[in-house]
Amino acid sequence: MNWKIGIIGGSGLYAIDGLQDARWVAVDSPWGAPSDAALTGRIAGIEVCFLPRHGRGHAIPPHQLNVRANIDVLKRLGCTDLLAVSAVGSLNAAMAPGEFVVVDQFIDRTKGRPSTFFETGLVAHVPMADPTCQRLSTLAATAVVAAGGQVHRGATYLAMEGPAFSTRAESRLHQSWGCDLVGMTAMPEAKLAREAELPYALVAMVTDFDCWHDGADVDVTDIMAVMHGNAALARQMIVQLCQNLPATRTPSPIDRVLDQAIMTAADRRDPALLAKNSAILARWLAALD
Repeated sequence: MNWKIGIIGGSGLYAIDGLQDARWVAVDSPWGAPSDAALTGRIAGIEVCFLPRHGRGHAIPPHQLNVRANIDVLKRLGCTDLLAVSAVGSLNAAMAPGEFVVVDQFIDRTKGRPSTFFETGLVAHVPMADPTCQRLSTLAATAVVAAGGQVHRGATYLAMEGPAFSTRAESRLHQSWGCDLVGMTAMPEAKLAREAELPYALVAMVTDFDCWHDGADVDVTDIMAVMHGNAALARQMIVQLCQNLPATRTPSPIDRVLDQAIMTAADRRDPALLAKNSAILARWLAALD
């Protein structure tokens, strides 16, 4: 099986380097409008689909992202795996601004965001004990090093609602929970990727220490300055990842996670919801025939 890497670019990452045959492709989703068209092409012979999470020009705030549409579109484009890149604040003194962190766990403190493709008429419960793909995470961490960056392997990311930054009490609470990073976009993104049977890895770009650190408030100007350097390194990381991927993509258990997740009896399934989820369920529906 060939790789087709979906890349979700976060704050500061609005384009990628070295893309051959690049073109922007607009794909409709039954879940509404995605953040932007997808930039498709090839890097080192690997097909890539890049979606700017906040849209070009950073027009969409984190709490208003249509994450279901974003994941659905990347699935419709034939992506086999998803690499997300996000700017984060650090709750861990060892994870400093300018460094990269490959996340392996999440705590979801968002609210009011649609977080599943499965609604009344089609119930499913996907496993999330290990919410990221170890294989893709390892490849991404190796790519950061190859690009010249410093990377931490393994961290817990606290997903907050935003768009305001944390209060000092919240920052210290999150730190007391054992969280290493705080951000606003990884949830429900990781959950929806799992429901779409897409192995997901998150490379977090540390832009600042959250407000627990030294009594100072979080400052967007300072964040933007660090973000500029981080984004250049992230683009090189993506090139390195594509260059270093194994020639053949062997199957992942996540590719078939819905086989043990869907609970609704066949005669009670909502045909309209099945149709709405035609991309997410394509493999599972084919297996039923």
